[in-house]
Amino acid sequence: MFNRVVHKRRATITDLPLYYSGHLSKKLSKEKDFKKYYGELRGATLFLYKDDTQDTYTEKLDLGKLKSMQLNSPYQKKTPTIFTLTLQTEEVQLQMDNSDTGEEWRGYILTVVKREIPSKLQLLPGQMLQLQDALDQERQRNPTTQRPELPPRPLFLCTPSPFRSPQASASPSSTPPKDKTDNSPEIPACFFDVSRKEAEHMLKVNPECGSIILRPSTLANNYALTLRQQTSSGPILKNFRLTSTNVGFVIELDTAVTVSSLNEVLKYFLEKTEYRLHPYMASQPYDTCIDMSPVPKCVGISSAILKTVPKAKVAPMLRSETKEELPPPPTNQDGGEYVMPDDHDTNLKSVQMDRELEAVLKLRRGNLYTKTEEVNTNKNQSSEKPPSAAVQWSGNSSTI
Repeated sequence: MFNRVVHKRRATITDLPLYYSGHLSKKLSKEKDFKKYYGELRGATLFLYKDDTQDTYTEKLDLGKLKSMQLNSPYQKKTPTIFTLTLQTEEVQLQMDNSDTGEEWRGYILTVVKREIPSKLQLLPGQMLQLQDALDQERQRNPTTQRPELPPRPLFLCTPSPFRSPQASASPSSTPPKDKTDNSPEIPACFFDVSRKEAEHMLKVNPECGSIILRPSTLANNYALTLRQQTSSGPILKNFRLTSTNVGFVIELDTAVTVSSLNEVLKYFLEKTEYRLHPYMASQPYDTCIDMSPVPKCVGISSAILKTVPKAKVAPMLRSETKEELPPPPTNQDGGEYVMPDDHDTNLKSVQMDRELEAVLKLRRGNLYTKTEEVNTNKNQSSEKPPSAAVQWSGNSSTI
C-alpha cells in the first residue's frame, strides 16, 4: 500500500510514464566514490532518489541530450557493471550490481533516447516485449514527426534595410523564392514558431498580451490554434487543428468549417467568442525612469591656487586742458571740380540764416498783431450808437 502511494506521488510530480526502475550507483567524473540511489527512467529522464520510499527525487539526468553510452569493462557475472554516459555538459558514470541488470538499463536507456531497440541485446523474449511496449509509449508520447517548414516571411519584413549594403540586400538568402512567395498564406501577427507546450506556457504567463496563438502543427503543412479562455471555474486552454487544403484551411470542429486564409481563421474564432478574446501580441519593454547625467566636477576656488594675471605695462595717456585746434584741411591747389567747404564759412552762413529767419518771424508777428487790433476797433465802433440818431428820433416823436 505504501509503495502504491509513493508511486502515485512520483507520477504526479514528474508527470512522465515509468519505463524501468531499480537500484544503482552514480558518480561524476570529478568524484572518487559512487553514491547509491534508487533510479526511475521516466520518459527520457532518469530520476534519482535516496531510497525506494522517497517520493521527491534528489537529482535527475536529462538523457535526451545523451551523446554516447560506453561500457567500461566486459560483462562479468560477479562484478559490477559500469557505464559512462557522455552528456552535453558533463560525463556521468552509472554502476549496476551485476551484468544482467546493467544490460536491462542499457537497453531501456538507448531505446528511449534513439527511439529504436538496439541490436545485439542479451535479453529474454519477455524482456524484449516489455522493451517494445516502452518504445511504443515513448513514440506516442513524443512523436518523431518533423515540424512543417515555416511559411515565408511577409514581404514588408523582406524589404532591404537602409543600414544594409546593396550587396547584402541583393543576396539570394535575403529574399524568399518566388514560387514560395506566390503560394504562401498570409501570416497573422499572432503566429509564433512554438510547440504546444510553449504556446500554453506563453498564454499562462502573459495573459495580458493576448489569448490566441497560431502555431505550426506536428503534422506536415498544417497549423494549430491555441487559446486561453476564461470560464466560471477558471481559465482553460484549448487547442484546435487547422488542416491546409487547396481551397484554404479546414477548422476541425464537430462540424468542420472551411475558410480561405489564416486571417479568416482568426476572424472566425473572434466572432464565435464575441470578441472576448484577442490575438497574442508580444509586449515591448519600456523604460520607466529618466536617469540624470552626472554633474560635471567644478574646480573649487578655495582648493585651487589663484593665478595672478599680469597687468599690462602701458604708459598713461596725457590729455591737455586746452583744446588743440586742428589744422585746416589742405586746399585743392589743382583747382578741381570739387572744393572742400571751410568750417568758418559754414558757421557764418548758418548765423546769417538764423538772423533772416528771426526777422521774418518778427515781421509776421507784427502783421498779425496789427490785423487783430483793426478787427477789435471795428467791433467796438459797430456796437456803439451815434448821438445824432438818438436826437433825431426824439425830435420826430415830439412832432408826432
